[in-house]
Amino acid sequence: MIIRKQRITVVSVRKPGRKDLNRELQWLGDSLGLFNLRDKDKSCFRIFIELLKAAKLNSPMSSDQIAQKLGLSRGTVVHHIHKLMEAGIVIVEEGRYMLRVDNLSTLIDELQKDIHRMTDDLKEIAQDIDQKLGL
Repeated sequence: MIIRKQRITVVSVRKPGRKDLNRELQWLGDSLGLFNLRDKDKSCFRIFIELLKAAKLNSPMSSDQIAQKLGLSRGTVVHHIHKLMEAGIVIVEEGRYMLRVDNLSTLIDELQKDIHRMTDDLKEIAQDIDQKLGL
């Protein structure tokens, strides 16, 4: 049996006031807890954008391709890819990475379904614990 861990983080961040594609993409990533202050050169954001472009072309990418295109080390790319995979945003097929779905709206729909499944499981276990404790 394979146990897949998924960590979905949702951060309440004020939406950008001005309509600007880059700001909106940054806000989306920040709201999903993907980008943090320690990532000074915005590597994770840049990788996310590259995978978004690849999704538009339906062209999965290897970590080496991403590293070369962005001027990053393969280790940096793999580190951030794993973070994006853990968040349920990126999948790997035949050694190539791609977004889980081909557009951001569907991605949010899928994450919403994941969150509902997780909270349903949490509620079920909480009710079981309450019953065992006589609460």
